[in-house]
Amino acid sequence: MPSSPWQKRIDRAEKLAEKNRFAGEILGFYVAISRFQEDLWLRLQDASISREGLGFQVSPWPGLVHHFPAFLSVAEGYGPSATMSAARELQSKSEDEVSARLKDFWSNRDGHAVAEDFFWRAFLQPYAEFVRSRTRLERPPHTPCTCPYCQRAPGAGVLRPLGDGGQRYLLCSFCLAEWEFRRIVCPSCGEEDHAKLPVYRAEAFAHVRVECCDKCKTYLKTVDLTKDGLAEPIVDEIASVPLDLWAQERGYSKLQTNVMQL
Repeated sequence: MPSSPWQKRIDRAEKLAEKNRFAGEILGFYVAISRFQEDLWLRLQDASISREGLGFQVSPWPGLVHHFPAFLSVAEGYGPSATMSAARELQSKSEDEVSARLKDFWSNRDGHAVAEDFFWRAFLQPYAEFVRSRTRLERPPHTPCTCPYCQRAPGAGVLRPLGDGGQRYLLCSFCLAEWEFRRIVCPSCGEEDHAKLPVYRAEAFAHVRVECCDKCKTYLKTVDLTKDGLAEPIVDEIASVPLDLWAQERGYSKLQTNVMQL
C-alpha cells in the first residue's frame, strides 16, 4: 500500500492542538477531515481509474460521488454547529445534485468563495492531489501566480532552506502543489516594490510570516521552515488563525482561504 502524505499532517495537527488550546477545536476537526481524506486517497490508489480519464480540464471521476455521504457524516460528527447543520441539509440532496455541484466546483476556478465551498473543496482535495500526482507538467515559461496544475490561487507560502537563506514557494489551496516564486513580489497583483510589501511577524508564531500587499490589500501567510523544520505548512497555516484576525482587522483580505475556510 502506498504511503500516505496525510499522516505527517495529522501528527502535526494533534501536536499543535495540545500546544495551542485556542486552535484545538478547529485542528481536531481538521484531523477528522484529514483521516477521511487519507482513506479516500488510498481508495483512489486501488481503484481502476484510467490515466486518460484524469485531468483538471475534465470532470471528476464519476465513482467519487459515492463516497460523499461518508464525508458528510464526518462533517456532521466533528464540525462546528454551522457545519453540522449544513451537512444535514446536504444529506437530503440527490446523487445527481451532488455530482453537479462537485463538477461545478472542480471547474469553477475563479468563483467567489461561499461557506458551502468547504464541503466541495475538502471532499475533492484528495482527488485533486491524486490527479496532480499523475499529471505531466510542462515547465511554464514564467513564474505563475496561480497553481501550474489546477490554476487555483495559492493558499499559503513556504520558505524552504536553501544555502544560507530560504527559497520561497507558493502552496496551492486545492491540489497542494508547490512551485517556486520570487521573494519580493505579490502573488495577487504582481507588485514588486518592497516598500509596498510589508512582512509582519508575531512572537507567538515566530515561524509564520504575514506577507501583505499595500497595493491590492491582500495577504498570504508563509510558513518559514528555516525557523521550524518540523512544521507542516498546511497545518501550521491553519493553526496560526490569530494572525488572520490581526491582518483582517487592519484591512487586508486573505488571498485564498484554507481548506477549513479560514
